[in-house]
Amino acid sequence: MELNPDKTLITRARSQPARFLGYDIIVQHCDTRLTKGRRMVNGKVALRVPRDVVKAKCAPYRQHGKLWHRTRLQNLDDYDIVRICGAEYRGVVNYYLLAQDVWRLDALRWHAQTSMLKTLAAKHRSSVTAMATARFGGIPLRQDRRAVITDPAPVPVWPPRRELIYRLRKRWCELCEQGATIAIHQIAALADLARPEQGRPAWAALMARIRRKTLIVCAPCHEHIHATPVADAA
Repeated sequence: MELNPDKTLITRARSQPARFLGYDIIVQHCDTRLTKGRRMVNGKVALRVPRDVVKAKCAPYRQHGKLWHRTRLQNLDDYDIVRICGAEYRGVVNYYLLAQDVWRLDALRWHAQTSMLKTLAAKHRSSVTAMATARFGGIPLRQDRRAVITDPAPVPVWPPRRELIYRLRKRWCELCEQGATIAIHQIAALADLARPEQGRPAWAALMARIRRKTLIVCAPCHEHIHATPVADAA
């Protein structure tokens, strides 16, 4: 039988781990850990989370050498930002629950949570402290010998076009909240709303707050918007 050198590894597992399915496989050896006077750990196979995997999973949350907000998520709803960040984190943790040192993924938890808060803060032009949530992740970083390994599925990120369709299907006026939507009011850029808060009409203030260039409205509200343009607002 001919072995593929790129896919085959013969190693001394006590001193050098073997990589398989994203895990490091080692043979344990510890003369100081005794159970009933015997070295029960010695010779047992264990699974570990590779250090380079932890570093690679943290990398997408960093730019310019430090933690950064995620621009591609910034214009999504708050719920979608939290949902996507949480799903990405849980997918990785669930995959590595068989590892004895799954606690190493606490670094990933910190990166994912902080980046999420920075994204929310950038969206609302606020601070990370103001965006802080009570809970993130929801999975204890403890080994679970009954865990089933499943490849983390990519978390879908709704493009703006799909989000607009979702808002249209709700058939809900986003200005008066009375339903029966029939129109989309659109502006060229959010910069067009750059006016002191007290000088904006209600529809312009709403678009600036939700950071959307579109607004789903009913017929009366649409007429009201065109009757009160930003340039003429008091």
